[in-house]
Amino acid sequence: MCEPHPQEKIDATFRNGSLTATGIILGFSLNFISLWVSNPNDWSRVDLLPMVFLTVGIAIQVKVFADLLARDSLLAVKYDRARRLFLIGLSIVAIGMGIALLNDILGLSSMRMFG
Repeated sequence: MCEPHPQEKIDATFRNGSLTATGIILGFSLNFISLWVSNPNDWSRVDLLPMVFLTVGIAIQVKVFADLLARDSLLAVKYDRARRLFLIGLSIVAIGMGIALLNDILGLSSMRMFG
């Protein structure tokens, strides 16, 4: 795949769709961590690993959301960078959720995902 020219711009409508999708997925990520953290069960050391993944992944998603809100996000180079970062952040959150789910299935954590 060829690199875009540094001054090449994307259509604002295209960026707005990406911004909407990013915001919705960020909302789901924040909702998951909010429900998981507000669980009344006790925390244990095994819960720290998924929490680190979730926190880092969500922080990256928030940064990408802020980057897409910037005026210069219409530059193709900046948009492509934000898109790559968002996919990285989403992957990190998915890994954190997977670890939390695995801990729950194996009975390693008192933080239950299934109630």
